[in-house]
This record gives sequence, C-alpha cells and structure tokens, in this order.
Amino acid sequence: MKLALVTAFPPSRKGLNEYGYHVADELRRHPGLELTILADYLPDPQPELPEFSVVRCWGFNHLSNPISLLRAIRRLKLDIVWYNIGLASFGGKPLPAFFGLTVPALTRLSSCYTHVTLHQLFETVNLADAGVKSPILYRAAGHVATHLLLSANSLSVLLPAYHRTLRDKYGRGAVSVRHHGIFASCPEQPDLSVRGNPVQRVLAFGKWGTYKRLELLIEAFEQAAAKSAPVELIIAGGDHPKTPGYVQSVAERVRDNPLIRVVGYVPEESIPELFRTASLAVMPYTSSAGSSGVAHLACQYGLPILASDIEDFRELAEYEFVSMEFFTPNDVESLASRLVSLLHSPERLAEMARQNFSAALQMSMPQVIRQYIRSFDVQHRLRMLRTFSKLRNSSRWMPTRHLMARRVERKLQSWRAPGL
Repeated sequence: MKLALVTAFPPSRKGLNEYGYHVADELRRHPGLELTILADYLPDPQPELPEFSVVRCWGFNHLSNPISLLRAIRRLKLDIVWYNIGLASFGGKPLPAFFGLTVPALTRLSSCYTHVTLHQLFETVNLADAGVKSPILYRAAGHVATHLLLSANSLSVLLPAYHRTLRDKYGRGAVSVRHHGIFASCPEQPDLSVRGNPVQRVLAFGKWGTYKRLELLIEAFEQAAAKSAPVELIIAGGDHPKTPGYVQSVAERVRDNPLIRVVGYVPEESIPELFRTASLAVMPYTSSAGSSGVAHLACQYGLPILASDIEDFRELAEYEFVSMEFFTPNDVESLASRLVSLLHSPERLAEMARQNFSAALQMSMPQVIRQYIRSFDVQHRLRMLRTFSKLRNSSRWMPTRHLMARRVERKLQSWRAPGL
C-alpha cells in the first residue's frame, strides 16, 4: 500500500505538526506500507527527521498549494492520500486557507482514494476569539469548504458532536467518528509519589494567544497560591501564529512572581518530564477548537485535568471516559475556587489520575492507526472489486477489456493489508 500523509511535520512548528509526527511514526512501523509525508515548507533549511520519507511541497499561506500538492501526488502514484488537517492548516489568511481545503476533493477527482481527518468544524469556532473580521464571509466560505471536504472518499472527525453536525446540516459524505488517540504506543504507569513532592505543580500547556489566554489563569492562581502553599504554576508552549510575542509579554508580566515559571516552547524530548512531575493540568480556554491534544497528553501521563466548562470538553470527557473538573469560563473566582479544592484533595487527584491513565490505555496510537488502516484496506479492496465487476460486464468487443481485467485481478490478488 502506497500512502501519503499530508500534514504539517517537524521540524515545522505549524498546527498539528505533533499529531502528524505521531501518526507518521506509527504508520512507518507497519510492514507492507510505503509511507511518504507531504509536508509544509520550512522557513530555514533544516535536516529532516531520520527514518521518514518527507517531500516538502506546500506552505502556510501559499496560494499555489493545490497545484504543488496535486503535482506531488501524481508523481508518487499513490494508493491512498490521508489529510491530517484543521480549518487553518493551509493558511491564516482567507484565500490560502480556502484554496488549501479544496485539495482533498481535487485529489479524489484525480482517481486517488482520499481520506480526511478533520480536527475542527467552522460551526464550533468562536469568531471573536479567532479574530475573524468578516463573519458572514467566513461562514459562507466555511460552508462551501466543508462541502468540498465531504467530497473526499471518507472523512473522520474526533468528537461525536461533530458527526451529528455534519449529518444534520450537510447530510452527505462518508463520515466516521474516531478517537484522537494518545501519543504513545505503550504509556508508562504514572508515579504519583513524585507529584506534590515537595511542590504541587499546576501545568498550562499549549499555543497561547487567541482563545487560549493566560490572564485569567494567572489571576486565579495568585488567589489560590495564598491558600495552597507550596504550589507553582508552569506555563509551557509558544505563541499562536496569530499572536506573535504573546508568551513573552506574559513572561514580562509575571517575572517578579517566583511561583510562576514561563518556560516557552518545549521540545519533544522534554515533554514527559514536564507532565510526569505536574499535579494538575489546567486548560483555561475561552472556546474550543476540537478534540484537545493537550487533554490527550494529560491522559497519557495520568494527569488530572481542570478545564473551562465548554461543550467540546464535556463531549470529550463523556466520549473517551476522561476525568475532568470544570470551572465557569472567564470567571476568575470559579477557577480559583476549583484550584484550591483540587490542590487540597490528594485523594481526588489520585482518582482522576488513575481514570485518565485508564482512558489512555484504550486509545493508544497503535490501536487508532490500526483502525484507520483496516478501513483503508476494506475500501481499497471494494474499489478494485467494483472496477473488476465493471470490466467483466463491459462489452466483449472492447480491445483492452481482457488486458485491463487481468491487471486489476493481479493487483487484487497481490494486495496485502499492512500489519493487519
């Protein structure tokens, strides 16, 4: 099976690059699968990660993305093209973002099986948080773009609510609900003895500046710290592309507070230690943009979660049996109160940690990828069988009928699903 994964990919730091890396890392382990990553351009030349076949053929905010991607797909002669994308994967400006979202439909028109894993729906985006200047135009373009994405052979969403929205509003497309998955093949049991010993660490991790802001958390933490010593707030992660300099401005604001550390961007190899030693992950978002990668990282390391009471988080907790506590969005007193309550309840934190680690074991990356590959295998076999059936039923006088039928038959007989 020749498969291409279209995704932002490290060392790029664009959206979903971490998820793309972990999906690709699992895919490359499957025997019988020839994987190529069609990745985004890098701002500066850097060596590619070893053991991956990477073709950098598209860029953020490039209007030429449809042409360059289709050219690469035709050259590689692929069986399947898998798009790992969000609404803003191809651009932060309207035209490049929209043109990029047309590529899956164009890929299918080029007779290549096309799958889309869509991380957000435009219907769930808080337009004020996203900084959208023309809401009417955004909604119209989002509606058309979603129809185009549904023109792919199949599409996966990561929350049941998104499936319901697509079914009720659009009524078309082959849509499935799949788990986001954690970023590990076999997560390690969390060592609860290192937490709160000697300091309770509250962790805020993400790309900050739009709907993920830190002012509310800092104010609430300062209130909670007076009642919950010893405690420390760790702010990790970089700026959202739309808000350059935001994390640095936060660091300047809190530089005189010894209980708050801003560590900035965290390389992949440093993430385990960051999560293992934290007592609680806080997600102080004003709105949501899909199934949270941070929440799944917290589950992977058995970390309790305190999150804004947002519909997507409620859905995530119910769908994947994740233990979350909630506070009222944009309410400092509510967040401070929940922080104090949890930091003073080691039994509750331990219970949440065990439940989240248990949830993680049910959605490891090998399990998630195996489901995708099984689906691709079934669809590929069905496609070849349909082609063979049409040839068998075609007119006998067709000059190439017998040759084409034998070719499809050989391909079907030689087909082997990778790693199943």
